[in-house]
Amino acid sequence: MKSSLKRPALFLSLLIGLPIASCAAIRDLSTSQQQPSQQQPNISPSQPQPTPSQQVVATTASRYDLSAVTPVVEQVGPAVVRINSTRTVRESVDRFGIDQFLGRQRSPREEVQRGTGSGFITSADGQIITNAHVVEGADTVTVVLKDGRRFPGKVLGADPLSDIAVVRIEATDLPTVRLGNSDQLVPGQLAIAIGNPLGLSNTVTQGIISATDRSTSDIGIPDKRINFIQTDAAINPGNSGGPLLNGAGEVVGVNTAIIQGAQGLGFAIPINTVQKVAQQLATTGRVEYPYIGVQMTELSPELQSQINQSNLGFQVTQTEGVVVLKVLPNSPAAQAQLRPGDVITNINGTAIETAGQIQQQVDATGINKPMRVTVNRNGQTQELTIRPEALPEQNLAQRGG
Repeated sequence: MKSSLKRPALFLSLLIGLPIASCAAIRDLSTSQQQPSQQQPNISPSQPQPTPSQQVVATTASRYDLSAVTPVVEQVGPAVVRINSTRTVRESVDRFGIDQFLGRQRSPREEVQRGTGSGFITSADGQIITNAHVVEGADTVTVVLKDGRRFPGKVLGADPLSDIAVVRIEATDLPTVRLGNSDQLVPGQLAIAIGNPLGLSNTVTQGIISATDRSTSDIGIPDKRINFIQTDAAINPGNSGGPLLNGAGEVVGVNTAIIQGAQGLGFAIPINTVQKVAQQLATTGRVEYPYIGVQMTELSPELQSQINQSNLGFQVTQTEGVVVLKVLPNSPAAQAQLRPGDVITNINGTAIETAGQIQQQVDATGINKPMRVTVNRNGQTQELTIRPEALPEQNLAQRGG
């Protein structure tokens, strides 16, 4: 059904299999984590107590102490690897040229494409985490350690929706990284990135955590299913898959993306998310995502007016909230009788204001678990129960980057 509705400012599809542009304009990033608290010196009662502002200045100074970077690099550097990949692409030759005119046929031409990314070792027996786009479609994967040793890599699994992949090499007694807690990150903390930007092995950059919880819609890659850490540590092509570290030398993110044409805007996947995905990839080779099968957008007075003047087939009485634009046939949402035009106001007791909150509630509910949904339908409140299902393989392929 065609619509005269103008393009909304924000779309978020809950993995319904609708084709959406991939993250071609994005590639690398980094993040960091909270440093362990330092012991406070003893202060006698006669000494003046530092003011809160003085305490903040002292803490900030310690976070920017660059002498902390060197021991982190010495500790973590040996566990950061370079990942070289090759893939063969078959291209048709002279498709509409003289050969076709003369009735001749020529075999497709094969071109070998080469790529370089980064990764880090998480187990002494050879398990490595990197980005899915680093090994996507690869015929061969070679892992190069900092000491120069080279190993063939086997991709245990790659998930395009989170852009995480797990690779294994046959080796023992390898150096490993320590994983931190990305939920503790706050803007302003020290961030250190190690990787192989532009093929320059074991490059170190440092900066700060610029922001946390950047949504996919914030940075223009709606086909991913994660939130990002933003950093100003320098990230370039080749950093993909490398670790983002905090001041304690713990991995808090996987450097993943940059926005082309911008400076100081890098993004990393939080390590807490990475661990969940990597565990499933290492065990089963794939990740199961709950989905309900809807497309939605956040309302505004302007968008409400556009909807009500369009031929979408429904009217909206509200100017705020998240409105359902499309429901995939036979999806969990369709089975629960969710309809286009419904404005979702509450899920599992949580008031809904943004589309991102709905995605979070779907993920938190899980597969085949009941999710209580309250909607406003033509000014009337409706209570529905939706049971998210596992995202079908064909939908996963369409949504992949």
